[in-house]
Parts: sequence; C-alpha cells; structure tokens
Amino acid sequence: MADESETNPLRTLIVDDEPLAVERMQVICAKLPQLAVVGTASDGAAALRLIDALTPDLVLLDMTMPEVDGLAVARKLAGRERRPAVIFVTAHDHFAVEAFDLDAVDYVLKPVARDRLARAIERAVSRGARPSRAESRWLKELWVPHRSELLRVDVDQVHRIDAERDYVRLHLGDRSYLLLQTIAGLEERLDPAEFIRIHRSTILRKDRIRGLRHDGLGVWSAELEDGEALRIGRTYLPKVKAMAGR
Repeated sequence: MADESETNPLRTLIVDDEPLAVERMQVICAKLPQLAVVGTASDGAAALRLIDALTPDLVLLDMTMPEVDGLAVARKLAGRERRPAVIFVTAHDHFAVEAFDLDAVDYVLKPVARDRLARAIERAVSRGARPSRAESRWLKELWVPHRSELLRVDVDQVHRIDAERDYVRLHLGDRSYLLLQTIAGLEERLDPAEFIRIHRSTILRKDRIRGLRHDGLGVWSAELEDGEALRIGRTYLPKVKAMAGR
C-alpha cells in the first residue's frame, strides 16, 4: 500500500526573497514525493495573500526578508484557527527560540540538503501538517546549532544551564550545546515548576538538586546528584529556600 503522504502530498508554498533560493527549493521539493508545490512568494505580504488563496498544508518559510519577514508571517498565522504547518528555512541559526515559540515544525539551515528537508517533512507529516493549537508559555523543546544543522533538544533532558556572555550552555548528561540566548530571556520561558535559577549564571533542573548546604556567613550551596556543589547567589537564595520549604 502506498504511503498516504505520497498519494496525498502536502500542498506546499515556498517563500523566499532570493530567486535562486526559490529555484533550488523547487528542485529539492520535486524530488520529494511527500510534497506538491502549489506556489511561491518572494516576500511576507505576498506569502500571506497566497496562503489565503491557496490554503497550503505546509509553508517553507525564509526567515529574513525585507519589510514583512518570516517571523512576522508566522506570528500572523499563529492567531488563525486553521493554519498551515511552518518549516523555517534560513541561513541564520540565532532565531531558533523565536521559531519554536511560534510552534514551527522545524528549522532548517541553508544551504538546504535534500535529506535534511526530508526529515523536516517527516515531522510535518507526523503532525498531520497542522501545528498543535494547545499553547503553553513554557518551552518544551529547543533547537541548538550543532555542526552544520540544528538539533531538536527536549527541555526535559536539560539538567543545567550556564550563562556564557550572550550565550547559554545547555547541559544534557555528558553533552552540552551553546545557544545564542541570554540566561534571563531563557529563564522567562522555562517552567518554574521544573527549573530554578540559583545564580546570575546558573539555572538548575529542580529534580537534580539533592539538597542545600549552609557554608557559613550566609553562604549556601546547592548539592547536585553527582556530588557537585554550586554556590547560590544571595539574590536567588530566598526563592531557593522557599523551594525547600524554608
């Protein structure tokens, strides 16, 4: 039996302000039986008009365009009851947090490789080419740059976050990834029931904290499961103590 995505391919709109990028994407899409390109747009305003006229299942959306950019298009779509799935296609990796906030299916870096786009399409198909309407203010996943692509990271896997200038380092077991995001900005998007900031440079997953230790002179530390102790900043100490019921 033929796969449903092949017998009923996703009606796809390509949006990019660079003609060569559109042409390249058309060539790639023509080799993916899951897709049927129904139109192209060279700017955000045209994309919104074509989405209204063509009702595509999927939009391959460039991030950086003059006037109405990809983020603006996605924000307008987010308020609609019926909207296409969105896969961002961009040369820049630092919009990943914003893209996730808008419930994009995936975030693909240029130059686009056929197999990478195919994996993104599989995600779109698995979601029925319809982003979930269930909204939460808390992040569930993050995209992080790794070599020549972006990896999708489940926030539940992150046990520690350290600030490194304008970046944060996400720790997942024996792996870590850098993400262009301030620690304060990321803190606002993390569920406070799961994470707590203990220092201006450190956020911890609560269930990784084994206990609190008083080191004297008003200094406290958080002891982790692996035995490491991290100092708690004075500004954050009241909240950390409240977590422990003190």
